[in-house]
Amino acid sequence: MDGPTDDVRGVAVTAEDFGLKGPRGWAFRGIRFEAGPGSLIALEGPSGTGRTCLLLALTGRMRATEGHASVGRFLLPKQLAPVRRISGLGPVPGVTDLDPALTVAEHLHERALLERRFGGSLRSLLRPRDERRNEMRMRVDTALAAAGLDTETLPKGRRTSVRDLERLEVLRLSVALALIGRPRVLGVDDTDLKLSDAERAEAWGMLKSLTERGTTVVAVCSEAPEGAVVVRTHTTRPTDATLLNDDDKETADALAEAGRA
Repeated sequence: MDGPTDDVRGVAVTAEDFGLKGPRGWAFRGIRFEAGPGSLIALEGPSGTGRTCLLLALTGRMRATEGHASVGRFLLPKQLAPVRRISGLGPVPGVTDLDPALTVAEHLHERALLERRFGGSLRSLLRPRDERRNEMRMRVDTALAAAGLDTETLPKGRRTSVRDLERLEVLRLSVALALIGRPRVLGVDDTDLKLSDAERAEAWGMLKSLTERGTTVVAVCSEAPEGAVVVRTHTTRPTDATLLNDDDKETADALAEAGRA
């Protein structure tokens, strides 16, 4: 593959009675859907209905406690590690937060170093250093282009700090960082949060363009776009109403663990 989204072989994602129960109740339950490779899967629902937990479960960062799901040829909840290897996370609060003090260039450099050190095969590590650097530079540039982030338009170019980026620019940067790893499944949380109608359309347009190039995208949202495979999260019964909210310590601990995975 020449780039993170060039000829990417996305994978099918399915779930059957998929659920996760924590100490305070069900985070999500009864999730059923089928989505082919290169689909845009929208996890739609109000905040507090387990959308983020479902996203993390489908990308191998949380272990479901009921039912099963498949991501490509891997089965959940048994094969978490293989699913993590083929999936990447864009913005997920509490898991992939960007450091507001670091610049765009510093975040890109850090991710490139990690990918060169841990993301390649042993054979790739034996290639000449200059060849590996040039390839990684191309991968970074390709990821930025795929995410629609033109660093030349930023206030200080790549030296712009994350704290000085607009919400949509942060989303694009987070997606670009994930794409450097060439994931077959990309997870994105809070896709439409705090975006204007025009910005929301741009965000969905960017994610749809990734699916058109082959990547399967799983995105949390409050309102799914047209053409997406919609998976709705909701509370079904009073006995299931004690959900793992973002403020609960158990959820915070689970998110921290997901970040270490």
